[in-house]
Amino acid sequence: MADTSETDLPDNWGRWGADDELGTLNLITDQVRARAAAEARTGQWVSLAQPITPSAMFFSPFSPETVDASPVQQMVSHTGGPVAADLSVVYHHHWKSTHLDALAHWSTDGQVYPGRPREQVVTPVGITHASTAAFAAGIVTRGVLLDLAVEGPLPPGYAVTSHDFEQAEKRQGTQVGSGDALVVRLGWTGRAPHDTPSPGISMDAVRWMHRRGVAIVAPDRGDAHPPLNPDEPSPLHGVALGRMAMPLIDVPQLDDLAALCARLKRYSFLLTVAPPRIHDLTGVPVNPIAMF
Repeated sequence: MADTSETDLPDNWGRWGADDELGTLNLITDQVRARAAAEARTGQWVSLAQPITPSAMFFSPFSPETVDASPVQQMVSHTGGPVAADLSVVYHHHWKSTHLDALAHWSTDGQVYPGRPREQVVTPVGITHASTAAFAAGIVTRGVLLDLAVEGPLPPGYAVTSHDFEQAEKRQGTQVGSGDALVVRLGWTGRAPHDTPSPGISMDAVRWMHRRGVAIVAPDRGDAHPPLNPDEPSPLHGVALGRMAMPLIDVPQLDDLAALCARLKRYSFLLTVAPPRIHDLTGVPVNPIAMF
């Protein structure tokens, strides 16, 4: 959990009522889903998830990032009958783990969307509001890839703006609409060296998402490190997730998707996001599937 406090930023608190837990997923209407279903015309598909090979459960799952450990650790047991494997999974703050952030993952001025005191929401036994329970039915919508890395990864420290988005739309012949999932490829996969500043989504780009009515966002590199502007909240986590109540698919793998889009010359698709039906968490591992 983290805090941020700024004014005059995109904000959806109160837009869908005091008890809402869906946030911008409310923008995915029946009409949006029907339009998304029409994108599945060839039967070709691709996963947007990072492949993970579990490691043995020898170390703490909270190993520092300097340790090249898998986000999934397993302990295999065999007592003469079936073989069982117990798993320990770390989804937040791990560069190998594709996961879906719930709205309760971020708080603003001690409050969780849409204005509940954090101490009432975050309890020792789980999250009581705006948790992964909101994803129980899964997410089905139209996805649009904006590939900003056609000519290679973006430069270190690059700030992705609304101009980059609109140039990609024009180049690809597609347009992001209300209720869509915005998938953004910056071309940065894996963990960057600690002394190399990463590119990231700017506040201008987040404002553009708000204007367009984006329902869910999936960038292969989200908030820049170090921050693009240390004097403002983190654009994706602090504002898009925390204020706009936009769920975030963090750490997707987009190279396979970009290759298929380029081959088909299509950059919109049916996106299905079906996480495990586990409630009361701040995030959950996920395997998003793009169908063309």
